[in-house]
Amino acid sequence: MKYLITILLLLVSIPLLAQRGYWDAETDSIYHILATQRTDTARLRTIVHLLDITRLDESRERRQALGVFAELYKLNRQLHALDDAPYRQLELTMRYWDENIPESNVKALHHVKQAVQLFDRVGHPIPTILIEIAPLFNRLHQIEERFEFYRDKLAYYRVHNAQENMAACYVSVAGYYRRKGAYDQAISNFLQSAELFKNFNRSYYISELKVAGANYAEWGNTSKALEYLLQSITLAQEYAKQGGRGVDAYTYRNISKLYLLQQNYTKALEYANLGLSVRGRASLNRQEEKAYGLVQKSVVLVAMHNPEPAVLVLQEAQHLADSLPMTITGRRQGEFELDAAWAQYYESIHDYQRAEKYWQRALQEATAAKLTVLKWRYMRRLFDFYGKRRQDAVAQQYARDYLILSDTLNAARGSYNVAQYDGERIEKAQNAQIANLRQERAVQAVRLQQRNILLAVSLIALVVVGSLGGFIYWQLRIHKQTLQQLRKTQNQLVQSEKWAFVGEVSAGIAHELQNPLNFMKKFAEVSTSMVDDINHRDAGKNAGLEQEILSGLRQNLQEISQHGMRASSIIKDMLEHSRAGTGQREPTNLNALISEYLQLACQSHVPAEEVDSIVFDMQLTSNLPLVPVVPADMGRVLLNLCTNALYAVCQHQLAGDSTYQPTISLSTHAEPGWVEVRVRDNGPGIASEVQAKVFQPFFTTKPIGEGTGLGLSISHDIVKAHGGTFSVASREGEYTEFVVRLPA
Repeated sequence: MKYLITILLLLVSIPLLAQRGYWDAETDSIYHILATQRTDTARLRTIVHLLDITRLDESRERRQALGVFAELYKLNRQLHALDDAPYRQLELTMRYWDENIPESNVKALHHVKQAVQLFDRVGHPIPTILIEIAPLFNRLHQIEERFEFYRDKLAYYRVHNAQENMAACYVSVAGYYRRKGAYDQAISNFLQSAELFKNFNRSYYISELKVAGANYAEWGNTSKALEYLLQSITLAQEYAKQGGRGVDAYTYRNISKLYLLQQNYTKALEYANLGLSVRGRASLNRQEEKAYGLVQKSVVLVAMHNPEPAVLVLQEAQHLADSLPMTITGRRQGEFELDAAWAQYYESIHDYQRAEKYWQRALQEATAAKLTVLKWRYMRRLFDFYGKRRQDAVAQQYARDYLILSDTLNAARGSYNVAQYDGERIEKAQNAQIANLRQERAVQAVRLQQRNILLAVSLIALVVVGSLGGFIYWQLRIHKQTLQQLRKTQNQLVQSEKWAFVGEVSAGIAHELQNPLNFMKKFAEVSTSMVDDINHRDAGKNAGLEQEILSGLRQNLQEISQHGMRASSIIKDMLEHSRAGTGQREPTNLNALISEYLQLACQSHVPAEEVDSIVFDMQLTSNLPLVPVVPADMGRVLLNLCTNALYAVCQHQLAGDSTYQPTISLSTHAEPGWVEVRVRDNGPGIASEVQAKVFQPFFTTKPIGEGTGLGLSISHDIVKAHGGTFSVASREGEYTEFVVRLPA
């Protein structure tokens, strides 16, 4: 069942992953879909989709996603449809990301790397997650580590032809080159990512086109910049008609920057205002985009020599930056140059002291964030600033620093620059290497498939042989059990027939003997009465001899009466033994039954002074369940056990041991499906060779004339008739314990 569900999920999810709408979907719409779904398989698939498109750097989406992990784990425990290990790492990433402190950022980066590795192992595409990791690297100022991570991942994904993940890696590699000022390589990687995104994610396709245009603008090619920016606007407007997001604020701001470079201030202000009119997907997005837009508008207003509205715009931007908060590194909107905007404003109103403070602060922030290109620009602005102020020494210092950094940038750019032939040769070599690796993977896949087929065939054969062997063994066991059951049933039938015959014979004998014995008893009683009369009337001469004879005759008649009563008791027990139980079973409280028959045994068989010397240890379970028994039959069993225990301790007490304390313990105990009754005495015990015979009819350890030998035999049959067991344990000279177990 587990493998069937897994295959179904894969068959359903593969077409979805290939559809453009899967990656373009909005998280809010997926939450609405999830709320309407009822089947476990559909809900699990939708949760996976939701986590695939959640943007880790958006706090609202991140916190919403944290609420679905528990259901994903629960559904997967039922369906066993996927490996949830990468999702557990992803959950830890989001939780640490939310804390937004350096230590937590380090942990978040560690766990998201683990998640990426686990997703790669199962071949699950994760373009959104890969793109969202970049801001975390930026936050930790790990620029080189970020480049190495995406470079290595890009090589891996190219070998495995994972185009969704390749597109995401191209974006972050391009961002690294941009920070280094290598715009040629940056734009090339942005356009490669756009070409891949075009096949599965229209939003990112449009986004990378506009980013390529923005980089052309920074590189100084305004015509190419406008070409790509306007193309992204056209595509975004078409996409908006189909329910897409439309043109974003980033595009309008970059067009505004282009017009500002061309000193077309009217157009620059128009597009800056258009950027401010765009609403982001989330409130946090909207506030950040507004802050970026306000900075751009303030720069345009300063360039137009309108400082009064510019300062109001800057104050609003500063308020947003402080409340969010926002740093110069930004997130995905580019660098946030608020301090540079303040510097330009104060410079325009000739407040050079504050202008200097903000230019210095901007330079320090760019240096700390390792934004080399931005640092280079600010050095140039400071060189111009101090030059205009006639502060030649400081200006020369910044000029030297600027030139040194320019040489460094040029050298770095030179390391990325290769001739066209070399570039083509390197690309051909890389493509050939990738083709060879893919071919090796294909060969390995074929070999693995063949091995799996062989293994599957062998496994099937083994299962078939094992199943046949198991079936044969199962049949043999069934036949053996059936034979044993037949033999047991046969023995039971033989014993039943035997005892039925004995019972019938015993019943006949009992009925035949009962009447003569009754006459014996009656005549003995009459004779005794007559002798009593003679004793009262006669007072002859031989009174002494007559009295002696009469006394002997009276004693003999009493013996006849006693033996007649014993014979009658034996016959009564034989009748009881031979009679099939006809009582009706009913739920019975064994604790109450034990107390009742213990009291009856004490009253009927032991003198009161002897009972007072006996210790009764009653350990009756208070919540004992009712047991379905025939109360009269089970009372007979309990009476017999109590009578035997009383007899045993009384006999031991007669041995004359002054330290002996006669004790009888009665306990009940409940187990699953059973109730257990134990009767234990510390009397003389039963010899081990005798214990096996105590349940045989007519066997007794009591002296002749004191027991019939049928009490335990009848009790055993009663317990057995109730579906229970009857056992004895004894150690000679120490104790005897009888255990009755009855089904509850």
